[in-house]
Amino acid sequence: MSFYQSYALHQVVSAEEFGFDPDDYSRFKFGDDLVAREFGEQLAEGFISSYLAGHYKGEQMVVISSPYSFIPTATFAMKNYFMHLLNRWLAGRGGLVVQEAKVHRTVTYKEDYGELSAADRLKLIGNDSFHIDKHFLEGKTLLFLDDIRITGSHERMILKMVEEYGLLNEFHLLYFAELVNKEINPNVENKLNYHQVKSIFDLDDIVNSGFFTFNTRIVKYILNCDFNSFSLFIKNQTDDFINMLYNLALGNGYHTIDAYAGNLNFIKKHIETTNYKLI
Repeated sequence: MSFYQSYALHQVVSAEEFGFDPDDYSRFKFGDDLVAREFGEQLAEGFISSYLAGHYKGEQMVVISSPYSFIPTATFAMKNYFMHLLNRWLAGRGGLVVQEAKVHRTVTYKEDYGELSAADRLKLIGNDSFHIDKHFLEGKTLLFLDDIRITGSHERMILKMVEEYGLLNEFHLLYFAELVNKEINPNVENKLNYHQVKSIFDLDDIVNSGFFTFNTRIVKYILNCDFNSFSLFIKNQTDDFINMLYNLALGNGYHTIDAYAGNLNFIKKHIETTNYKLI
């Protein structure tokens, strides 16, 4: 039987005060890599000081970001910096640097998870299935990372996967923040997600900051935007941005979702026209 512990850097007890800057969190969720670095390093420092410093015995650890198919989640960017700082701590003690693994997921959906109730979250994610390389993980301590725990639906899916695969590892569920006040509506997550991003045009500052990285949220948000706003936004982006947006959308199978068809078709025609002009 696996042994696991849960750790959250911030405990959210109020819908108004979070213990971290909600504008930063919003930018993080839409691809601000500078904030991802800040969050990842803070989480690593918190985990080291609260647990690892008193329990590390030289074991091989594996860091596992939140599940994704082709496009990583915002947590993936945070995970990179978490690993960098943790590796410095481990190397300074002659320990083994961490390895990395991926939880694969199979279902693509357009719903905004942060808007949903606890029951609807469980219903939606319950249709998904998570997969991992069991043999690679044998004998190692696993660190599952996620940005925020609201209702625990994702956590239950991770625990279900652990049980189905018969994993016997010690593992830790690590979060940047956790909603601990159950009186607060789960849609507080949406308040955080969109605290600074009120429209598609608010993305310009993040995308052009020089510290931008794509994730599932920003791709879905752009593709789900009303066509007039979307087309104005796209016309102000670089060809590199537009091509990457299109490639990622195809890689995640978003071309099979009717709600995204109009905007994706616009991108496709834009790319074809640009390529024709180059020829």
